[in-house]
Amino acid sequence: MEKLLTLEFQIFFMIAIGFLIRRINVVRKEAQGVITDLVLYVVLPCNIFNSFLNSGHDSSADDYMAILLVSIGIQLLSLLYGKFAFPKETPDRRCSLSYAMICSNAAFLGNPVTEGVFGPVGLMLTSIYLIPQRIMMWSEGLAIFSGVSDKRATLRKVITHPCILACFLGLLFMALHLPFPTFLKEPIQSIGRCNTPLTMLMIGMILSNIDLSHLVDRTILIFTVHRLILMPLVVYLACQLLPVSKMVTGVSTLLAAMPAGATTVMLSSKYNRDPQFATRLVIFTTLCSIPAIFIWSIILT
Repeated sequence: MEKLLTLEFQIFFMIAIGFLIRRINVVRKEAQGVITDLVLYVVLPCNIFNSFLNSGHDSSADDYMAILLVSIGIQLLSLLYGKFAFPKETPDRRCSLSYAMICSNAAFLGNPVTEGVFGPVGLMLTSIYLIPQRIMMWSEGLAIFSGVSDKRATLRKVITHPCILACFLGLLFMALHLPFPTFLKEPIQSIGRCNTPLTMLMIGMILSNIDLSHLVDRTILIFTVHRLILMPLVVYLACQLLPVSKMVTGVSTLLAAMPAGATTVMLSSKYNRDPQFATRLVIFTTLCSIPAIFIWSIILT
């Protein structure tokens, strides 16, 4: 309990700093995209690769396969949800709701949370878990907004994404017990340690960009309950019935409780699909995810 309270306070404090520095214009709005790219393409890959180098033997190949299959199941469930939920909403709103259920913020917020709760092994399992989600966000996710899907472009993006490459390279070094030069390992570790603070600062900056007085409506509230409570509950109960380890159950459930992904706003804006609604959806689920993640962490640990 003390560890979870400390982690929650650290997350809240760093988010508050990000909110403040954006509000007083220490970081300009256009710089947010640069910081996001820095985290996704440099800091996070270093963090992922380093987690495999320092993993020891705390997890097994069975856990990797189990969490991969659980993640695929979650993506299929999310896809069905997006097709049948909220039938009375406008087409533009349904685009954001469907995409936000498929593509959570597990790639951004999930990594530091699972690492904080479950340690390096949690981060490794998170990296495996995210592979199906990354495939879905670049295939079905794009098709939801654009109406088309380029399978060749999807494959190219998947195999060349730095996080995917870091995952596969990490698995290779860990499985073959390959030596890694110290003069490279130490800077990779140092860069990887920046992941949690930079991620939390970015979330705080995102929260600062919205008028909180017009943040929520009935649809957003219902979606938030589904995204942060019902979805992880289904995953938790399913994992209890499956022959998977407690670590796989914990990581899968916690990642299923992540808020709507920030790319929901980017794509809704690009294709002119009610970006104001998408922004409110992401912001509100992110705000509610802070206590939700804390509660789920207590249950799972």
